[in-house]
Amino acid sequence: MKVHPRCTYCLLSRIHLEAELSTNDKELTHKAIQGGIEVLNSIYTPGMPAAALSTVMHRKAYEILNDNDPYREKKELSSRTAERFLPVIRSHVFNGDCDDAATFKRAVLAAVIGNYFDYGVMGLDVPIDIFEKTFTEHFKRGLDVDDTEKMLCRLDNVVYLADNCGEILIDTLVFEIIRKMGGKITLVVRGAPILNDATMEDVERFELAQKVDHVLTTGSNAIGVCMEEAPAELKEALANASLIISKGMANYETMSEESYRPIAYLLKVKCDPVGEDIGAPLGCSVARVFE
Repeated sequence: MKVHPRCTYCLLSRIHLEAELSTNDKELTHKAIQGGIEVLNSIYTPGMPAAALSTVMHRKAYEILNDNDPYREKKELSSRTAERFLPVIRSHVFNGDCDDAATFKRAVLAAVIGNYFDYGVMGLDVPIDIFEKTFTEHFKRGLDVDDTEKMLCRLDNVVYLADNCGEILIDTLVFEIIRKMGGKITLVVRGAPILNDATMEDVERFELAQKVDHVLTTGSNAIGVCMEEAPAELKEALANASLIISKGMANYETMSEESYRPIAYLLKVKCDPVGEDIGAPLGCSVARVFE
């Protein structure tokens, strides 16, 4: 996905958020914003990949703040929230229906809804006290773009590109039904903290390696998957996958620039530029396959 003019002020708003999460020092916050503006002035070019800009901007902010994980408290809140409500979410997915295809579709829907709860995207902080109500409303609505049937015949060897903390626990319901149907899963998390994305720390904390067949990382703290920084093992896994499942907007921004196929994008459309690029309006629940 190419950068959109609206990405510029969205990125600056996110730098402002992470500065406020990291420090009470207003002077340091100003410096972080100035650093973001300097990056924009130096590398922003219409038509450049969106993540090539966002990665440099966030890395600059982290450097100025001297903080490699400003979202740590938000990530913890996301994880605790997902843990608390996972039994309820599971009851929606595994509701006694013995039809694996239908269960898979419900698991994908739950995973997409989990992608909606994203700290840092303007307007999408969902308080814990309305989490269950909001989830149920979105579940009843269903998928707005539903290519789950195209995914069903490709689940033999899945590479699953995870996105945020918290929602990765909801992703485990997708893992469970894929393995029940005889498929294997390689889970991929970020190589180091960036935004509220899941890392190996989450894999270890929640024993996620036991729920999949293999775990890899993206090799760095780049936004999404930066192929220039990705380990060879990950590139090989992507090339040999029967299906790549890509969660969230950051993974979409990067993987849509690559030629790996088939790939299924599971995401909530949380900004207009992504919606325009993937062809679904703001707010849509998307499970779209590109073959």
